[in-house]
Amino acid sequence: MISAAGLRLALFTDSYPPQLNGVSLLLERLVGAVSERGGAVRVFTTTDPSAQSDPEILRWPSLAFWKYPEHRVSLPAPWSVRRVLREWGPTIVHAASPFGVGLAGRAAARAVGVPFVASYHTSWSAYTAYYRLTPLRNVTWAYLRWFHNGGSRTYCPTRATEAELRAHGFARTAIWSRGVDARLFNPTFRSAELRERLGADERTVLAVYVGRLGAEKRLDVAFDGLRAAAQQSGTRVVCAVAGDGPHASEYRGAAPPDTVFVGRLTGRALSEFYASADLFLFPSTTDTFGNVLLEAMASGVPVIGADVGPTRELLSAGGGVTFPAGDAKALATRIVELADSPVRRASLAARALAFARGCTWESVFDDLVSDYARVIAEASTASARAARPTLLNPLRPPTLPS
Repeated sequence: MISAAGLRLALFTDSYPPQLNGVSLLLERLVGAVSERGGAVRVFTTTDPSAQSDPEILRWPSLAFWKYPEHRVSLPAPWSVRRVLREWGPTIVHAASPFGVGLAGRAAARAVGVPFVASYHTSWSAYTAYYRLTPLRNVTWAYLRWFHNGGSRTYCPTRATEAELRAHGFARTAIWSRGVDARLFNPTFRSAELRERLGADERTVLAVYVGRLGAEKRLDVAFDGLRAAAQQSGTRVVCAVAGDGPHASEYRGAAPPDTVFVGRLTGRALSEFYASADLFLFPSTTDTFGNVLLEAMASGVPVIGADVGPTRELLSAGGGVTFPAGDAKALATRIVELADSPVRRASLAARALAFARGCTWESVFDDLVSDYARVIAEASTASARAARPTLLNPLRPPTLPS
């Protein structure tokens, strides 16, 4: 484990626990990793009605975003952020969101003279199509390019995401990948009792989804695929869904009759849900990194995912299969192929498990902390060069203005 002694990280984000999503949980893990390595972290984020007081978390007043009420929006006063940064004395500022709190962090870091980095978590331009904001697509790319190119790094979760950003003019990119905790997600949590409650016996194939229930997750494609598969497969296939979100009611109405919605799960209940499945469905086309993919793989569950860059990158290495994005008929074919072939499912599960066990959080955060150190050193060197006086050549007289 690489030491973070001397690191003072100011983390700016619009999403942090008790919000429950992939970004907030990742950032909470980042805080723990830096602290465990001997560094200090101060989190700058939004208020939340269920948040508990923590002296290391500074929350600014916020409102629920009208298109997605679970997301909080805040825009702190610039002078207030600068004052807090000067008092706390960070060695690096990291913005995990390009709007609201993240924007305030960018401005404050530049004003105070602290190295600034950002991470790219959400395909904002793709989201515009799902929330009726398509006219903002080109403007969104221009804004994101301005925001991220103002820092020393833009951390990307996959090579596919990095390539997309580079194609849109983003500079100084680097990979910050993801890991999985094999103690929490592994096949030993498989539960016959849970499978029975979800309507599956050992002769039934249980296909599951875990994640936010938003329009961009394309569960409508998954449900259409499952209906078609039920008519083609010689094996009974049932579905269960874990999660919540703004489109929960629509998805409940669109799901096949036997589908079970269990709501949000955490801890052992989530571990058992993954491990008790036979297939994991991931129809989303907007994720920059599907954390749930690694969790399913670590649980020994084969994955069927939409054929888009980040998902294809993970599944090609981790033993999953893809289908053309948005094509429910093709998804049905993949479901039938695996539902009717226990041997192939077992082979894919073994490959997925082997891949996931190599994705450790310790190595992920070792890489990130090491790059933080490089950014800080680069900034220190640049400052020293800027402060160094220019030496005149005594053998050559200075050029005088005409």
